[in-house]
Amino acid sequence: MTTRFRNPKEADIVRPCNANIQKTLELVQDMIALADKGDLEREDVGCGIMYGIMRDAAYRLKQIAEKEKQAHILKGWWNASC
Repeated sequence: MTTRFRNPKEADIVRPCNANIQKTLELVQDMIALADKGDLEREDVGCGIMYGIMRDAAYRLKQIAEKEKQAHILKGWWNASC
């Protein structure tokens, strides 16, 4: 696999699209943690539904972001600093 960087310095620069994918992966971890905490501390069914939806959405986003990250790796767009 070849990289698409013109010079070695460019390999150290995080592409904005990769930074956004990485941030998405970080956010879904926060969403999952909040859903777990909220579910443990909830006092009614409505909150349970809300945290269940949050958890489901987080796992779906995580799946999509990881798939997109793999696509960027295969294209040679992803660097180790992400």
